[in-house]
Amino acid sequence: MGGYNKTMAPVLVMVSLLIICGVSADLVRFEQTTKGDGTLRFLVVGDWGRRGEYNQSQVASQMGRIGEEMDIDFVVSTGDNFYDNGLKDVEDPNFVDSFTNVYTPKSLQKQWFSVLGNHDYRGNAEAQLSPLLRKIDCRWLCLRSFIVNAEVAELLFVDTSPFVEDYFTNPGDHVYDWRGVYPPKTYTSHLLKDLELALKNSKATWKIVVGHHAIRSVSHHGDTQELVDRLLPILEANEVDLYVNGHDHCLQRISDTKSPIQFLTSGAGSKAWRGDVNTTNEQGLEFFYDGQGFMSVELSPSDVAVVFYDVFGAILHRWTMFKSVLHSIV
Repeated sequence: MGGYNKTMAPVLVMVSLLIICGVSADLVRFEQTTKGDGTLRFLVVGDWGRRGEYNQSQVASQMGRIGEEMDIDFVVSTGDNFYDNGLKDVEDPNFVDSFTNVYTPKSLQKQWFSVLGNHDYRGNAEAQLSPLLRKIDCRWLCLRSFIVNAEVAELLFVDTSPFVEDYFTNPGDHVYDWRGVYPPKTYTSHLLKDLELALKNSKATWKIVVGHHAIRSVSHHGDTQELVDRLLPILEANEVDLYVNGHDHCLQRISDTKSPIQFLTSGAGSKAWRGDVNTTNEQGLEFFYDGQGFMSVELSPSDVAVVFYDVFGAILHRWTMFKSVLHSIV
């Protein structure tokens, strides 16, 4: 069995100490220690869990190389962690086959913060949320919605699948595990109130929101209208800098037309190359790539640098911006 060794757990805990405390009725806050030099570096990958197939292992290898070069603090997963239908239970071998045995490079032996995607809800969603998985691989942390305070930045992870009405009204042959979500309107309304309160109270230099579904996308799934209508106004009103998502199996960056928000898609962790782009929805599009890859984010109190990489680790697109310039755009 490759890569991760449970004897490494004490080292990982010392590097990435997590302290849990209440932030609101439903959101939990994790304090993520960093290097103490005012910077933060992490990788973002989504839509990956295919037992190493569809170039998942190759993407993981390049993530390891870039992670080592950057000396990253943690990894963010934007959901659809295990295909095709999530995990069956906490003993499902897909967890080890698609996570532990794939993301083996030393630099990736850091904390992973994950959200659920729609494919994860097609299995036993609560299995991915179970602390029992951390006994198998202590890097793993997945909750429906939560907050990570990483000193210079605050990352707010949002459970977006329950917003999508089609999953409830037109599920087709899919069976979703909506335990803890019904009724969805009440669930999402409470979540939005908690998120809005957390954003209003945030003193972080950078505010980053992470969800599985795109707010804006020119790829296969397009914009998620429920998030455009209900989530985006809250982000725009509370000076959120980045919205990071997966769902579409591509890499893309889109600029919001009403605020400084950058919409960043990193959902290319394995199966990609769908070949469909909505050319009628390109407003604000800055970069699009239909193949496999991942993204890095580096933050300081003054600036942000986002880099997209392909399956070979080659740089496809780089975007940098100073905080003062970013918030003087509109």
